[in-house]
Amino acid sequence: MNKAKSIYLALMALTCNAFAQDKAPVPTPHWRPAYHFTPAKNWTNDPNGLIFLNGEFNLYYQHNPFENKWGHMSWGHATSKDLISWKHLPVAIPEVISHDTTTWIYSGSAVLDVKNTSGFGINGKPPLVAVFTADQPNQKKESQFIAYSNDGGLSFKQYAKNPVIDLHMRDFRDPNVFWYEPTKQWVMTVSMVDDHMVRFYGSKNLKDWTKLSDFGPAGYTKNGWECPSLLPLVVDGDQKNIKWVLFVSLGGEHGPLIQYFVGDFDGTTFTSITDKSKVMKVDYGDAFYAAIAWRDAPENKKILLGWLQNGRQETYPWKGQMSIPHDLSLKTTDEGLVLNQLPSVFVTRSLSKYANGKPIEKKNVAVTDKGLKLPTNSNAYWIDAEIDLKNAKKAGLNVVEKPGTDKKVRVGYDIEKQELFVDCTTSEKNNKSPENLLQTAPMNITGGVLKIKVLVDGSSLEVFGNDGEKVISTMIYPDQDATGVSAFADGEAVIKSLKMWGLKGKS
Repeated sequence: MNKAKSIYLALMALTCNAFAQDKAPVPTPHWRPAYHFTPAKNWTNDPNGLIFLNGEFNLYYQHNPFENKWGHMSWGHATSKDLISWKHLPVAIPEVISHDTTTWIYSGSAVLDVKNTSGFGINGKPPLVAVFTADQPNQKKESQFIAYSNDGGLSFKQYAKNPVIDLHMRDFRDPNVFWYEPTKQWVMTVSMVDDHMVRFYGSKNLKDWTKLSDFGPAGYTKNGWECPSLLPLVVDGDQKNIKWVLFVSLGGEHGPLIQYFVGDFDGTTFTSITDKSKVMKVDYGDAFYAAIAWRDAPENKKILLGWLQNGRQETYPWKGQMSIPHDLSLKTTDEGLVLNQLPSVFVTRSLSKYANGKPIEKKNVAVTDKGLKLPTNSNAYWIDAEIDLKNAKKAGLNVVEKPGTDKKVRVGYDIEKQELFVDCTTSEKNNKSPENLLQTAPMNITGGVLKIKVLVDGSSLEVFGNDGEKVISTMIYPDQDATGVSAFADGEAVIKSLKMWGLKGKS
């Protein structure tokens, strides 16, 4: 992905320049997440090539193998059995430097070519084929390349006849490929960035591609489109009722934005049933970006993973982390069909394995404006809660509280505005622009009861409301002793149920 032209990364460029000064980097272990993915060291951004192979989730990711800032774009690699604990592997696809050309390995996808349509397989074993954008800055060009692996994705060989698609354009990137069985061909979505369009290509062999159709402009078009992907999702839990969802990442008014469109796909054309003037947000925070999915996970799950952008703060010896993986579905609401996202079941089933002892549980406990303290001594925890707002105007949870100060992040619901909110006003003024200190998502609650999941992990905060109907993801940078947690109510509320897991590191 060409971040140089993306408006949302202008601030990151400034912080990277500051980091490059002569100051010795300061380690920040207190901001290292315990149950989210980060590289062992150095920079990461977009997830790439998500694929489930031989009982493991493979994560490739945009990576600078040499520095803790953006550059030398290559595909890093890690694997996991539970989406919490990751095995770090050598760089899978490094940048290519020749005497006259530098090729950076930008974002893309990976597929298992089961039928060996590409002919890259050997000894009867199907190859793994990576499809990605090659950015060649000295030629001011982006084109689509492929590479293949015959060792289970540990290393890749570049296709000798690359590029496989070349429009001689500066901004043309982020191919996402899948097999479409009804037409027995591979389908690619790729961004026509400045045209605010997603282009669809088809291929029988992953080498020769034919244009199928274009979608767009639609929705939000003030910034360039990136990282498109198209997924078939179940509607209201009915496996026979499938709609297709097209995801597009772009810079929004206040930072990263991923919008989506719901519709139908016939193998050639995506037809949206979403109003083309409406902006449907995947996440309402200021950090979640460039998300793509494991489309071949067990139990027919479609699992979305995004990059959580750091913003202004520096971390060391790594920079950048992934979100919690989201299980995706569609849900019928008064707004029509909307995306529903919950932390993946493969994560939740493993929580007890990484818990610091038994979870803390509360039931039918009154909360007033005096608050209710919850015991914790770290900033790696997971809370599932149902709160009856009763006569309270607002209620929820304070996290990363600093003793003796008003520093905290407030997560809750405003019943008058009918909004889920994350309020960082008292703690993150040095890390966020003023318009991002309060982040909100419109949300109706049933019977005055707020259902939320609050995930705090070192320097990330993710909030899921209404069983996954709305999500707010953001990065926070609490002081080392800011580990307090409490329930609050503006008025009186009742915690119907609360379960809180303290989580330990994976090593």
